Amino acid sequence: MSDAAVVCSNISFAWPDDTPVFQDLSLTVGAGRTGLVAPNGTGKSTLLKLIAGELRPVAGSVSVLGTLGYLPQDLPLTGELTVAEVLGVAEVIRAIDAVESGDVDEKHFTTIGDDWDIEERTRAQLDRLGLTDLALDRRLATLSGGQVVSLGLAAQLLKRPDVLLLDEPTNNLDLDARHKLYEVLEDFNGCLLLVSHDRALLDRMERIAELDGGGEVRLYGGNFTEYEEAVRAEQEVAEKNLRNAEQELKREKREMQQARERAERRAGNAARNLKSAGLPRIFAGNMKRGAQESAGRAGQMHASRVSEAKARLDEAGRAVRDEQRITLDLPDTDVPAGRTLFLGEAMQVRHGERAVFADEGVDLTIRGPERIALTGPNGAGKSTLLRLIKGDLTTESGEIKRADGRIAYLSQRLDVLDRDRTVAENFAAFAPRRPQAERMNLLARFLFRGARAHLPVGVLSGGELLRATLACVLCAEPAPHLLLLDEPTNNLDLVSAGQLESALGSYRGAFVVVSHDERFLAEIGVNRWLRLADGELTGAAAPQP
Repeated sequence: MSDAAVVCSNISFAWPDDTPVFQDLSLTVGAGRTGLVAPNGTGKSTLLKLIAGELRPVAGSVSVLGTLGYLPQDLPLTGELTVAEVLGVAEVIRAIDAVESGDVDEKHFTTIGDDWDIEERTRAQLDRLGLTDLALDRRLATLSGGQVVSLGLAAQLLKRPDVLLLDEPTNNLDLDARHKLYEVLEDFNGCLLLVSHDRALLDRMERIAELDGGGEVRLYGGNFTEYEEAVRAEQEVAEKNLRNAEQELKREKREMQQARERAERRAGNAARNLKSAGLPRIFAGNMKRGAQESAGRAGQMHASRVSEAKARLDEAGRAVRDEQRITLDLPDTDVPAGRTLFLGEAMQVRHGERAVFADEGVDLTIRGPERIALTGPNGAGKSTLLRLIKGDLTTESGEIKRADGRIAYLSQRLDVLDRDRTVAENFAAFAPRRPQAERMNLLARFLFRGARAHLPVGVLSGGELLRATLACVLCAEPAPHLLLLDEPTNNLDLVSAGQLESALGSYRGAFVVVSHDERFLAEIGVNRWLRLADGELTGAAAPQP
């Protein structure tokens, strides 16, 4: 539908405790693919819920032109539902089965309507999303998280929507499932508005809508890479304007001071001249008042110029974005090239009666400072392999050797810190021999400055928790020479993902990272690719852009 659209007109929304989210937000999105980006907590998911009708604005209006499909981030599904029930086709299929069995009750024909081909269309949609062998009577409880997400998308697509809203649709999807979803969305010809931190997906969008913390939306033509380039160009101009405004303010202040000093000198000279000239007192007073008024007018003019320069400086400062980049050096994490950090041969683990790896087990050697990406389908055993490397699991068979030195493990849950202690207290526990001043300086480099360093870990946002964890792990004593990361970008906003990339760029040891985020893996300089699938660990080629 070429005229499918979403129109938000001056909408305002606040939570029941009166915490505001939006104020007079306006947005119009027409046909095509639009990615909605913003830091976590800005209100992206809330905006989609308002468009979908799950929430109502306190002011303004939302209109959707066309049939709506909406896939939320957290699917409200129970494990007892069947695939057919989730897809919304169970009743139609039962009605068709009844008619084909000879039951010609009118209610069955009413249920079927024009959907006599529903099972064929359903199977085709499941196939497109990589769910080829999924039986329609299978229970949801037996599916993986990624399969549930793909199934939820299939359910929305079967509605033949004109407008499709997707909230983090690649969460929990492995690499193969992500590419299937990319292909399906590229074929969608209605109005697509999606929230995502998946930069590979955002690079397939035709425009980017940026939502800022004040509830303003700016539209940029092109994909995410082009959006980043446009923002960089804007920032170069904004920073230049800021420097010019700073210089202008300094100049105006200097000129005001010089004018004040000149006026004071003239006033002093005039007083001395009048006294020596022996002029009448009334005449001398008039001349003095005239000089003071002239000096006052000049002072007001310069003060006005300074005030205007300050206003221009404030405006220029607001245009400059706070990039919040992590900048640090981690020489203690340096590992000599070629040093063997981990050697595992014929490793095997069992979950109950099931062997995780193939009969002969898996072999793995890690040498410093390799940067290894571990890929493969969900459920293949990637997290299990990381836990073997760390030593949190023991093998049923096989041999493992670890070099001296610390191995650090960042799980998806980021659960290595004490939630009841402050960031500074946690950091002191990880690096007790560092002087306090050095610890505070390092925390500042991880963007914990002043009072932020003394916040309890339990109140931190997801991005702040990541930064606190990275600070403690990367600057610990002894420094880690092997770092294991399990889906580190899950649930991170784009700013936090960039901060993680910055920190890993400073890390000099070896790491193994499990991730389906191809852009992230490219940014952190992966130089070795491994794939774990069907119980076998093999070398893999880097994915093509």
